[in-house]
Amino acid sequence: MPAMNFTYILEALPDLLSGLKMTLIVSFLAILLSCLIGVLGAILRTSGIKPLQYAVTAYVEFIRGTPYLVQIFFIFYGLPSLGLRFSIFWSGVIALTAWASAFQIENFRAGLAAVGSGMHDASASLGLKRWQHSVFVVLPLAARAALPSSMNTIVATVKNSAYLQAIGLVELTFVAVDRIAYDFRAIEMFASICVIYLICVFSISGLGYMVERRLSRPFGGR
Repeated sequence: MPAMNFTYILEALPDLLSGLKMTLIVSFLAILLSCLIGVLGAILRTSGIKPLQYAVTAYVEFIRGTPYLVQIFFIFYGLPSLGLRFSIFWSGVIALTAWASAFQIENFRAGLAAVGSGMHDASASLGLKRWQHSVFVVLPLAARAALPSSMNTIVATVKNSAYLQAIGLVELTFVAVDRIAYDFRAIEMFASICVIYLICVFSISGLGYMVERRLSRPFGGR
């Protein structure tokens, strides 16, 4: 069994870090956009306006019920036939955002559902208007309740960015596979990107844990 060549890993590290940079950029944009869409979608899904509720529900079920790789191919290869053509980069961002948004909508919807109706009475007793109740009471509490599941989706978004190598986006996995095609050092490359992804995931999870603890302080009496 051949030994792992750590010298080769060090030589390949600049290329891997370049791919990691693209992974982080695409993931950051998708996370930011999906959180915004998630909040808006959750509000629409709980608005009581039937057409909007049905539209958001259909979107969520479609995304969750179809393979992510098929969604990527549809956006990159299918939309141009309808006159919508995007670059590889923006196709990746759109595909990743579309996938993550469906799950964030459900995360924030659950967060909104966790806010008790008694909060409305409390806000009314304090003289808060309806929009003030929604912005300053409901949304912060819903965001706090949705944080654990939302962080899981954020982590999955970073990991799912690896699928974008299928359309030629030069992210971390693409760089590793490309080097394997030339150098045939599969164990070194796959081990390296596993470690890099683990570092990213643990960093994001740790940040989410810190935020969760910070937000829980006022409610825990500490």
